[in-house]
Amino acid sequence: MRWSAIILSVLILGTAGAGYLYYQHLNNNLETDDLNLGDHRAPEPTPNSAGQTPLNILLIGSDARDSKENQKLGGAKETFGGPPLADVQMLLHLSADRSNMSVISMPRDTLLTIPKCTDPDDGKVYDETGPRSMTNESLGRGGPGCTVATWEKLTDIHIDHFMEVDFSGVVSMADAIGGVPVCVDKNIHSRTSQGKGSGLKLEKGTTNIKGEQALQWLRTRYGFEDGTDIARAKAQHMYMNSLVRTLRENTGLTSPNRLRKLAENATKALKVDPGLGSPMKLIGLGNELKKVSPERTTMTTMPFEYSGSRVVPKPGDAEQLFRLVRDDIALDGKDKRKPAKEKLSDDPAAPDGEIALQVQNGTRTATEPAVSGRASAVAQSLAGLGFAKAAPDTSASVTEDRTVIRYPSVDLEGDAQRVAKSLGLRLSSVKKSTDVSGITLVVGADWRAGDKPKKAAKQDDSTPDSADALSGSDKKACMKVDPNFTW
Repeated sequence: MRWSAIILSVLILGTAGAGYLYYQHLNNNLETDDLNLGDHRAPEPTPNSAGQTPLNILLIGSDARDSKENQKLGGAKETFGGPPLADVQMLLHLSADRSNMSVISMPRDTLLTIPKCTDPDDGKVYDETGPRSMTNESLGRGGPGCTVATWEKLTDIHIDHFMEVDFSGVVSMADAIGGVPVCVDKNIHSRTSQGKGSGLKLEKGTTNIKGEQALQWLRTRYGFEDGTDIARAKAQHMYMNSLVRTLRENTGLTSPNRLRKLAENATKALKVDPGLGSPMKLIGLGNELKKVSPERTTMTTMPFEYSGSRVVPKPGDAEQLFRLVRDDIALDGKDKRKPAKEKLSDDPAAPDGEIALQVQNGTRTATEPAVSGRASAVAQSLAGLGFAKAAPDTSASVTEDRTVIRYPSVDLEGDAQRVAKSLGLRLSSVKKSTDVSGITLVVGADWRAGDKPKKAAKQDDSTPDSADALSGSDKKACMKVDPNFTW
């Protein structure tokens, strides 16, 4: 929503003779990087009946200590110049009709597989990691485009843009905005006896924070609730909701000097993909974002379960949250949606015995290993149904919550749907994908045994309770303080 202010700033400056030169100055401030450094791209969403498509933007907070200012703000001198970590990751989803906005935070301690990424600057290739890599390490593997690739691999959500900001960027933009109100239920001082903590010190109640204090709030872990990254994400959600309300209500931002400062600081603070690489493109994004009211904005955290001291996506709940975003279903439950009709392909299917398909074992989950020999067993079952050309693909290492059939081109859609119908699968399980060279059946965690997958229950379009949803209109939200960090 901060881009609404930049719109006014550019318009004001454009009336002066130096307007064009200043616009070029702002344009030169912006740093850009490639959007996706991986080999996989999630499929683009299907337009709605009005021809509109949703917009997905990954917001990344970098902990880079790559300058004296960032070093001073971030501390941890031993990490100066080291690979940056994506310690804040939020996927912002703007609905196709621009009526609502959803945000999913992923805890930085999430363990997952980071895909192969290629650094666009030096061509260095970072191989795919094992399943127990922390998600925040993705940023140091070629740049923000690797973090985008990691999200797309995990969620199968197509990401249109990213915006990255570092410590000094948060401080400068928070200063330019002029302060955001936040609340704590006790006095708090985020500092341990060993000197750890953000240093945040606030009195009980609501305080208007800006500058370095805003950065401290966003980084605080020691002192909020149970002292975990999960509590920190909740505090970040409260700050962002309050920020949106402030920018919509704060008439002080009509000051030309305040607007110019905000435009200057914002363009210096951000790293974006080429699709957002100019002030006018950012203005266009701002125009889209400001269409959504706080009442239709929902902040969530990816459902998780603990794995030692780290977390992994919670089976079922995490995929449900990702599916709601993929299907453009509002997380506030206020959508009035009619059940989508399944569309049969115009391309007729070949005879079953002539349909060639690969079968992959995707039964591995965050808590269970893959079922040994599952691809071969399912291929045999398909052969028994008449699909004589079904063959196991044991070279692939994949994970899928639900069984899916992928096909590479429209001329194979009818064949893929025929396979789905034979197995009793919904047509929604058939997906077009450039990741496969032919029809590919990925046996998911919902089909660990038996000749056919379990019949899916009636689809639940509610946001899981484990996502800890917070409405943007909730002005009474207040962070709980650990009694050990009060004063």
